[in-house]
Amino acid sequence: MGNSIGFKEFEREAPAKAHPQERIGHNREFVGRYDEGQLHRQSGRCMECGIPFCHAGCPLGNIIPEFNDAVYRQDWAQAYQILSSTNNFPEFTGRICPAPCESACVLGLHAAPVAIEEIEKHIIEIAFEKGYVQPTAPLLKTGKTVAVVGSGPAGLAAAAQLVRAGHTVTVFERDDQPGGLLRYGIPDFKLDKWVLDRRLRLLQEDGVVFRCHTEVGRDIAAEELTRTFDAVVLAGGALVPRDLPIPGRELAGVHFAMDYLTQHNRRVSSLPIETPELLATGREVVVIGSGDTGSDCVGTANRQQARTITQLALMHQPSPERPGFEPWPHYPATLFRTSTSHEEGCHRYWGVNTKAFLGDEHGHLRALLVTDVTWETDVLGRRLGFQEIEGSEREIPCQLALLALGFTSPRYEGLLQQLGVALDERGNVQAATTDYLTSRPGVFVAGDMRRGQSLVVWAIAEGREAARQVDVFLMGKTALPSKDAVGMFG
Repeated sequence: MGNSIGFKEFEREAPAKAHPQERIGHNREFVGRYDEGQLHRQSGRCMECGIPFCHAGCPLGNIIPEFNDAVYRQDWAQAYQILSSTNNFPEFTGRICPAPCESACVLGLHAAPVAIEEIEKHIIEIAFEKGYVQPTAPLLKTGKTVAVVGSGPAGLAAAAQLVRAGHTVTVFERDDQPGGLLRYGIPDFKLDKWVLDRRLRLLQEDGVVFRCHTEVGRDIAAEELTRTFDAVVLAGGALVPRDLPIPGRELAGVHFAMDYLTQHNRRVSSLPIETPELLATGREVVVIGSGDTGSDCVGTANRQQARTITQLALMHQPSPERPGFEPWPHYPATLFRTSTSHEEGCHRYWGVNTKAFLGDEHGHLRALLVTDVTWETDVLGRRLGFQEIEGSEREIPCQLALLALGFTSPRYEGLLQQLGVALDERGNVQAATTDYLTSRPGVFVAGDMRRGQSLVVWAIAEGREAARQVDVFLMGKTALPSKDAVGMFG
């Protein structure tokens, strides 16, 4: 490494952020950039640890020590070359990834881990500024055609790799613009849409064709894709939200979180909005669910000037320390975290069960009936069941309740039903990671549609690996890299 004792000399620094009261006044990104000195110091904190566990922590297998060393030496061309060899979209993961690589950082055993995610974002932004990021598709084409269904991170990654292999790729998207979750699920204050559009332009220059307003299984038959394309990649995501079927669910004012986030993203981009209009302005808002989607609802409601924002979680409050059942280098999924949205203002309550939605005489939501609960868990932290605490039942005033409880599976009606692909016990499309091939010949699957609701970085990783298997299927061999090829720059 460029600085073998940098981890002893320098503390972890975070880029400056706008003050919460300033940033809730707009929908733009609010995290700044390192200056040259900060970036030099932060990259210099990477240790010469004999086994870089950060590789295994990253679903993409990013070659982290090597790009840190290149950043320290200010060799931006090499830093970009190393990073882009494993990650098609560092500008996305550098903004919205929860950084499991940092949880696996050896330095994190006794100090704050290396700021890998921020360094990754700086590499790609500097690469764009210096003109290193260019189309990569070869001039000579294979003559093979591939249809990719879904333009979220898995679909975009698959398309990017397939055009790099010389195939002709068409991406089918049911929405009016490509991007999927990146466009309509992630708020602009976490991922400005110009960042997404910049990458989409590059993919189009590479030859990727986007067919929007086209839902396969409704606007076009699934059989037409299998008949007219040499291979098909399913990357439609997990679209069925987990519901909360309790009394009062039908009341006006109870909505799925993704409907709320999608509408706000469309509003920010000056796109048409479906009715009813979902606004938190002047309302008492309750977000049910403690994950990233719930946090995004909190940040959005703050920007819409909600009167109050409350977030409820059924589970008990996690510890701020890594639990013993999730030891290093595993990603501590149950660690207590405070997001930037929580910094902006939110009342958080744990161990609360929502029993009913209460309405007024006009059928509008007026309150939630809740009770506190205690949990019984095993030694691995798995929840065995909860009991209500006697006498804790109460009402929480609320005119807008947002269900941020995750997603259960892909939607079966339409595309999957017409293809007749086999599903696993959870309702996801069945396929092994050895080939990503469904039960239908020539039809592959990647991302949340295969593995269930997961992280953007996992979607990109699956899209890349599925594309590699498609290339083998079409050509009998492939030159596309695999995650197993980590270490090529070492």
